[in-house]
Amino acid sequence: MATAEGFPSRVTAACAHAPRPRAAAGGAALAPAGSAHKMAAALRGAKGLWLVAAAPRLAFTRSAFVAKKRNYDQPNWLGVGLAFSTSAALWALLFKQHNEDVMEYERRKEERQHKCTGCS
Repeated sequence: MATAEGFPSRVTAACAHAPRPRAAAGGAALAPAGSAHKMAAALRGAKGLWLVAAAPRLAFTRSAFVAKKRNYDQPNWLGVGLAFSTSAALWALLFKQHNEDVMEYERRKEERQHKCTGCS
């Protein structure tokens, strides 16, 4: 089956029931009937170009810092020191915050138990 342009029709059972464009206020269709197929073909072509352009980047995905084997005989002492000092600083901050929270709890507890008539 040929279309008005002379090209064979690509309408299949899967896309035969696709929604048609709504008519504008004057009764004319918003888009020509074959424009959806032309746009789909253009997008398929662009997708192929994208895959070709993306292929060379796959060769450079491995970093030199990741690809070499680790030397466990010479540890990274800077990284070890940073890890342990960060851990120690966080624990110190946790204990300090806990002590402040306990002191605040005790202060509020004493305020609740205070039965002075002159304060309130």
